Amino acid sequence: MADLRFPKPTRETAERRHALAPEADDAFHAFSTAVFAEGALDSRTKQLIAVAVAHVTQCPWCIEGHTKAAQRAGASSKQIMEAIWVAAEMRAGAAFAHSIKALDLLDEENTE
Repeated sequence: MADLRFPKPTRETAERRHALAPEADDAFHAFSTAVFAEGALDSRTKQLIAVAVAHVTQCPWCIEGHTKAAQRAGASSKQIMEAIWVAAEMRAGAAFAHSIKALDLLDEENTE
């Protein structure tokens, strides 16, 4: 099995990414700033959502960044863990819900 390697983000990698596509990089940063700005949802709630989504998308950098951001926004360890459990249930729930596809195929198989 190959070794999984998750390099740490650095100033150098950020600068290189920006140099290779400055307009897209600037647009992404502007988008991120707008999304996480206070609005109908407060910053803590947005970061808890981000923690949950990061676990569903399985992005180690997002998990690290948004967990730290959630803490800075005032989320407790219990709130963060609860958000992770919500994510786990949603991921498991999707597998459960999609079982109807297999059941439908099994029904087709049994009628032939």
